[in-house]
Amino acid sequence: MKRRFGSKRDEDEVGFQLAPMIDMTFLLLIFFMVTTKITKEQKKMDIKLPFASSSKTPDDFSGRDIVNIDDQGRIFTGDTPVTQTELRAYLQKRLVLVPPLIVYVRADSKTDVKIIKEVMRACASAGAVEVVFGSHRK
Repeated sequence: MKRRFGSKRDEDEVGFQLAPMIDMTFLLLIFFMVTTKITKEQKKMDIKLPFASSSKTPDDFSGRDIVNIDDQGRIFTGDTPVTQTELRAYLQKRLVLVPPLIVYVRADSKTDVKIIKEVMRACASAGAVEVVFGSHRK
């Protein structure tokens, strides 16, 4: 028996599959929970940020590489200690993997200015488009 054009079968609607959408939502939720935890761990170091009267908080901290400098001048990418050379190599690698390179520098208020300048040079030579310094508002 031949089917006629416009028969009942042609008019059946294709159903919307909800299960894959729910799966994707849970995957995204887990991804954001894990990355938020990593970012908080990187900021957990015992660093006493300086106070500044004109400090502003960026609207979005996502996508920033965190560089910590403690009161003794030791440099950390997140919570991993690095040398100046290792920092420069790390930032150059991050620029290739996740452009543009945006760096959040958290330096202790007792950190020597020379070390902060060296970190700034490393950020500039790696190709950072933005460097934000952490501080507390007075």
